[in-house]
Amino acid sequence: MPASPSDVRADRADRADDILALARLATRRGAIRDILGWLTWRTGGPAALVGDTGRVLARPGRESDPSVARLAAEAAVELHRRGAPSAVLGGGEGPPVHLIALDADPRTYLVVVGPDDPRCGTLLADAARTLGLCWRLEWAERERRRIESAEGHSREAVLHLLMVGSVPAAQRIAGALRAALPSVIQVYVIECPQSRRREIAQRIDREAGGGAWIVPCPVRPNHLIALVPPGTAAPSGTAPAAGTAPAAVAGPVAGTGPPQEPLDLLIVRLVPECRVGVSAAVALRDTPTAYEQAIHALAVARNAPEHRAGFGGDVDVTVLAGPEGYLWASELLAPCLRYAPARRADPGPQELLGTLGSWLSFGGAASRHLKIHRNTLAARIRHLDELLGVEVSRSLPAQSAAWLALRLHTAPQAAAARALAPPGRTATLDAVLGTSAAGTWARVQLRPLEQARPTATLETVRTWLRADARLPAAAAALGISLPGARKRLTRAEDVLGRSLLTAPSAKYELWLAMRALGSL
Repeated sequence: MPASPSDVRADRADRADDILALARLATRRGAIRDILGWLTWRTGGPAALVGDTGRVLARPGRESDPSVARLAAEAAVELHRRGAPSAVLGGGEGPPVHLIALDADPRTYLVVVGPDDPRCGTLLADAARTLGLCWRLEWAERERRRIESAEGHSREAVLHLLMVGSVPAAQRIAGALRAALPSVIQVYVIECPQSRRREIAQRIDREAGGGAWIVPCPVRPNHLIALVPPGTAAPSGTAPAAGTAPAAVAGPVAGTGPPQEPLDLLIVRLVPECRVGVSAAVALRDTPTAYEQAIHALAVARNAPEHRAGFGGDVDVTVLAGPEGYLWASELLAPCLRYAPARRADPGPQELLGTLGSWLSFGGAASRHLKIHRNTLAARIRHLDELLGVEVSRSLPAQSAAWLALRLHTAPQAAAARALAPPGRTATLDAVLGTSAAGTWARVQLRPLEQARPTATLETVRTWLRADARLPAAAAALGISLPGARKRLTRAEDVLGRSLLTAPSAKYELWLAMRALGSL
């Protein structure tokens, strides 16, 4: 018997309500789960998305009956075998299983088990179209996150290669991701709220016209590291209103466009919560030095009124080099350089030296830098103690000597200088620090502390170094509170323009300078 006009109108009204409900659900976060839950309620049978292999891809929040899930999986496999886009399978002794393929992904089926309603097919067809769009959007979002994660790891790998001196490998990876790394860079270290790192990185990238190589710091979760061509700027006066995204801008072009604003000033103007430390311009191969400079500048920026600072000191200790310095460094590191691991999986000499350098810079956080477990890091450091014959794990004098030895060993002219050393000749750290060049360097390092007011600043730093840079022990030796000792060292950071309490730290250079002048 044909349906009456009133029944047709009622069916159309019901369908319109269903389509409106599906459209509203599609705008929600977690739309697929909510639509499947609504279909379960609307049809009276559990709904799910099932792949052509029978794997359940999505379901409402609650877990379905295992027997129902098995029926849905078997029906999806059978329909795929038949090559049909939709069907009602089962019936008889078991409940009917309604299936329809999604337009966006024909290998994925919307399955509802149980309802015995002739109008269910129309409802599922409407739902499948909406679910297909939501499924495509979720798939695209998953792909976007996957690509973003892969690019982030690749950027971090580029930074790591630069930090360990593998410049050609870093350039190859960088070239595959985007434009090649510049041959001359400045390093920015940007301190910002951890929850906003991604947003701030995107904003900086837009304002730099895509010219900045930005990497979330793998060690410190509130730091961003940016490798920027010197002179990168953005047109001033173009900052967007609060809450709006800034427009992309190109790099500076001489004589055209509005006045240019230095990128570091632009960052702190757009995001007042940021603090920015900027290195000097260096060759790409000197990225580790530039990173240390930026960290030192950041220590000053934290207390600077403009919330940014450029590096104004000199961390180059290769003035202590000379043939004797290179020879001493080679002798100190020789046990590690000659080390042959007992197992192929054990770290070799270069990996151990990389671990030593990372640990001297970051302490326990080196495990995040090196992507190893903290117990693995501790075991490697104990192994280095045994190899080198000094307690680099605990003693600041040993750490300072190892830090200087690594710097001299990796200097460009080190190999040639070691080749010129007479056979059988040995060297000591005291001999390296006893030259007139070392004395001049040491006085330059300590002059800001000697000229500082109050004069207790120098004695505070000396006491802290004697206590192996341990703040509680230094506070006890000075007879002051722990916050008081920290405040004094923060004041010393401002005087020196260097970082003492965060890594990388100037403590090794200060210890060497005081040792050279005999004041420790």
